[in-house]
Amino acid sequence: MERIVTLALVGNPNCGKTSLFNALTGLNQKVSNFPGTTVEKKMGETMLTEKVKLKIIDLPGTYSLYPKSADELVTYEILRNKSETNFPDLVIFIADASNLKRNLLLFTQVCDLGVPAILALNMLDVAERRGIEYNIPELEANLGVKVIPINARKKQGVEELKATLINHLPLTHVDFFSLDNLNQNMLVDLSKVSDKRNYYAALQYSINAKDLISEKSARIKEIFERYGFNPRQFQEDEVLSRYQIIDKTVKLARKQPKDNLKKSITRKVDSILTHRFYGIGIFLLLMFLIFQAVFSWSAYPMDLVESAFSWFSLYVKNSLPEGVLNDLLVQGILAGLSGVIVFLPQIIVLFFFIAVLEDVGYMARVGFIMDRVMRPFGMNGKSIVPLISGMACAVPSIMASRSIENKRERLITILVIPLMSCSARLPVYTLLISLLIPDTAVWGPFNIHGLVLMLMYFVGFAAAMLSAWVFKHFIKSTQQNYFLMELPGYKMPLPSNILITLYEKAGAFVYGAGKIIIAVSVILWVLASTGPKEKMNAVAQKYNAQLEQLSDAEKNEALIGGLALHRDADFLEASYAGQFGKFIEPAIRPLGFDWKIGIALLTSMAAREVFVGTMSTIYSVSGSEDNLDSLRGAMLSETNSQTGKPAYSLATVFSLLIFYAFALQCMSTVAIVKKETGAAKWAVIQFIYLTILAYGSSFLIYKIFG
Repeated sequence: MERIVTLALVGNPNCGKTSLFNALTGLNQKVSNFPGTTVEKKMGETMLTEKVKLKIIDLPGTYSLYPKSADELVTYEILRNKSETNFPDLVIFIADASNLKRNLLLFTQVCDLGVPAILALNMLDVAERRGIEYNIPELEANLGVKVIPINARKKQGVEELKATLINHLPLTHVDFFSLDNLNQNMLVDLSKVSDKRNYYAALQYSINAKDLISEKSARIKEIFERYGFNPRQFQEDEVLSRYQIIDKTVKLARKQPKDNLKKSITRKVDSILTHRFYGIGIFLLLMFLIFQAVFSWSAYPMDLVESAFSWFSLYVKNSLPEGVLNDLLVQGILAGLSGVIVFLPQIIVLFFFIAVLEDVGYMARVGFIMDRVMRPFGMNGKSIVPLISGMACAVPSIMASRSIENKRERLITILVIPLMSCSARLPVYTLLISLLIPDTAVWGPFNIHGLVLMLMYFVGFAAAMLSAWVFKHFIKSTQQNYFLMELPGYKMPLPSNILITLYEKAGAFVYGAGKIIIAVSVILWVLASTGPKEKMNAVAQKYNAQLEQLSDAEKNEALIGGLALHRDADFLEASYAGQFGKFIEPAIRPLGFDWKIGIALLTSMAAREVFVGTMSTIYSVSGSEDNLDSLRGAMLSETNSQTGKPAYSLATVFSLLIFYAFALQCMSTVAIVKKETGAAKWAVIQFIYLTILAYGSSFLIYKIFG
């Protein structure tokens, strides 16, 4: 029978856990939430032998088992609780060899839990460049565990690690910290509150963790007061005691460092990239180049996707008999789905650059240089990483804010993340920008579309900063405010890591958005194809009467020409979708929007990217072909029924751009905000303030340009 062994990867942030996880699992991995939390976990599987399967969990990085944030708390809870579902049979602790002393603090805490462990000594190449070498057998003897040198990024040492797992017999580790000096009666009382080991009964409710776990804190506090126990002092004493052992261990195992080490390349590069002036300028330049690439690199694959959908739609239309099924597939499902899939190349390009910047180590530098910029707005440098990640998707970005220890700063960051233009807005921006500016518009070597797209992202960022500044004056906190961020060494981006990230993100976009788009497209097609009987009959009678006055040759020409387009447009207006759009039109008319845009705004509440699919479905029902160029042409030829002027004027398109830049049209974001903040009120406040901001800004823009 197949035996399953649960393996946990544990370590500090930026130690190489993800690289080792990818090396062990490849594409055989999935992302989900830990039970009872919104903290993401990456799980994967690999066959260790024919009869032994490894279930591998990549636990969130932490510096110690004193949790200060939600993701650190998850790692702590799993490792200390043997009744936990994800409790590991074995731990691989990944340590950065270039900074071993700091890494070993967490390692010694994990060892004292009694979980079998192997130490994977990673980044030895970086350590060697800094003149640091270790005597591995000496290190094993002092730590009491097996030590395996690896290079996770290059997959060096991975096979030796697997062989060690097969033959691994847990060694008796060194006791790195003793509770003998603590009041034993207090530990007995603590054990009655928590069924965990006494050591961690004291540790869990230290002063650093009390705000994260509240259900037992009153009882624990009473025990502490009864015995005069000072949790903060306990933590300080424990850390100092561990570092005394760690210093001795590292000193014995470390070979004599090389003399006259030159200033590292990392420091030289950081002197430029983290400069208070140059650093911000370089960051802005990188953003400019990324947005240029989003348009220029993706143009050819987008054309291929458009052509493929057009060909397939025509094939389906000609292969199936005319009728409801034919119309549903071609005008409903394929029209809506193609309106979003065509933008997948742009989204992949955007994710590619974000993944590369993270893998290189640059994103941490962005947090460092932006800290002084974020402070006046009630946030810190760690807020910039979730904000930039918001350009991909708000949901994981909000979850990424868990690394922000200060609750006030984390809440403000969560509230403004949706203003960062996510990838779901990218299809909307691309379509609307193309209505304003022709494809041939260039400025030297730069595409004007890319410049306008970058402007939209900065509009969202500026709105986020302004909103954060307002929230800073209303959300109060007495929690200590500090900023601590590790700057990892620079690394060449690992192609396998980039490809796995792109695979995950593209798959999540297609699968997640595809389900919504197909459902919305089918519903919209039904509503756009049916309507009140009397209204639909009136339209049919009107055009039948016109056809009766024509000869057979004229009828054939009319049915494929302008008469057919007008007939389909009138049928759409008479349909249930048209009637619903007409109902809400008075509310959106001040923004320059008509009833067709109103339909798209409402369907976008499921997901913003549905806007393009909705417009494709609407105009496909109205007779246009199923591709982006025809959709653009149909929208440009649309006229305002009241004024006779183009429906998509400069003022209307600008107004629509601003509305989509600010409005919270994503129910997944609303749900995740409620979970992350633990209160529905913040999700409601966020939805209301963003809706008011979107409506008010669009109204002003329409009045200015109208």
